[in-house]
Amino acid sequence: MSFRWDALLRKVLEVYSVMSIELAFFLPHPPLAVPEVGRGEEKKILKTLDAFEAVAKQMAAYAPQTVVFITPHSSMYADYFHISGGEGASGDLGRFAAPMVKMSAAYDGELRDEIIRLAEESGIAAGTLGEKDPSLDHGTLIPLWFLRRYCGDFQAVRVSQSGFGAAEHYRLGMLIAKAAENLGRRTALIASGDLSHKLVADGPYGYSADGPLFDERVTKTLASGDFLTLFEISDSLREGAAECGYNSAMVLAGCFDRKRVSASLLSYEGPFGVGYAVARFAAVGSPEGIDESRAFLNIYEKTLFDSAAEHRKAEDPYCALARASLEHALKCGGVLPLPEGLSTELTGERAGVFVSFHRDSRLRGCIGTIFPTTDCVALEIIQNAVSAGLGDNRFSPVTQAELPFLSCKVDVLTKPQPVEDEGELDVKRYGVIVSHGLQRGLLLPDLDGVRSVEQQIAIARQKAGIPAGAPVTLERFEVVRHE
Repeated sequence: MSFRWDALLRKVLEVYSVMSIELAFFLPHPPLAVPEVGRGEEKKILKTLDAFEAVAKQMAAYAPQTVVFITPHSSMYADYFHISGGEGASGDLGRFAAPMVKMSAAYDGELRDEIIRLAEESGIAAGTLGEKDPSLDHGTLIPLWFLRRYCGDFQAVRVSQSGFGAAEHYRLGMLIAKAAENLGRRTALIASGDLSHKLVADGPYGYSADGPLFDERVTKTLASGDFLTLFEISDSLREGAAECGYNSAMVLAGCFDRKRVSASLLSYEGPFGVGYAVARFAAVGSPEGIDESRAFLNIYEKTLFDSAAEHRKAEDPYCALARASLEHALKCGGVLPLPEGLSTELTGERAGVFVSFHRDSRLRGCIGTIFPTTDCVALEIIQNAVSAGLGDNRFSPVTQAELPFLSCKVDVLTKPQPVEDEGELDVKRYGVIVSHGLQRGLLLPDLDGVRSVEQQIAIARQKAGIPAGAPVTLERFEVVRHE
């Protein structure tokens, strides 16, 4: 441990008598870091192992009463933060051919309950329901294995990532820090996650140019502590990189909202095609000190609000009608009456229509009709806008509070045409309909992240529940996109 870090850690211990989360680490979870799994291969990640050792020693010096683990490999839900229940759990590395490596952790039920209470007050879905496997996952076990070598007894809280967006993960971090402060609990946080799994062509997951780019951007953030830059990383880049650490990092960032932070990237390497980063963070300054320049969630949401406002100003009548329909349903209930003064294209033509709502480029709901089901395009938009905002079962219903942050797209479909060969498709120009008996899946054209006809067909199959090998018929269609 360096003198500089020793001095900083002593300062943290002296100043932060409020016992909030003032120390946190971002850690990877490679099972081969444990010798019984690595069987010599662990020597290829010596930088990571040395950094793990330093983290364990620093954690021992901090002597936390509770360590909160954020993991991507426990029970995870699209619209719910799962927090492990019960008095504790155990686990082993049997799935990595090392069942002799066993660990257990006693849970801090009081802190867990306080986090859940604050989440409920804030309208964030979080709790202990739905745990499929109570045993400790490797996202928790690997950091825990290193900590146990140096740290004395501490309790744990295990929190899963979710399908929520960046803002909700950041907000959860704020609540975790607040819960620790409310209880006067000396609490540290471990954000467990690997970076890109697509760094080299001969790695287990292959190569994508998004992999090194994602890792470069995240490691810069980990080194600087400028968490606002995390919000600027797109979902498409994350997906292309095949990462599992972004949301854990976002929860960590939320723990330090409005706080000045000493940040240090202790190590980074990726010899097996997976990015392993180790970083530490400690709050600096007085616990009462508030730095509004680091109110990153507020800054991010203002950016979203301003962007959505600009988008609304530029909306054409199709998108304006879709937005008005959803707003009417939320604020007044019922169906929006057909407005006067609409164009003949909206009132005199019939077509299938898809309406989608987005928040910060993330899909928030999308419902449509392949063929017209109403008397005109305008009525089709009014109907499908409400369904997209309130009836897409992949998402929780849109709320009134979200309306100012939403952008809208309306796709008016042409009549589908049969396709004999995949060569007649083009992901940018044509949408595709994949049919197998009564099963039918549709995918719109020119979607972010869909880069090949094969991928387009595969996604449409998946949406329809059509098995990969089942024979299908193909249709294509074009859209007039309004956004």
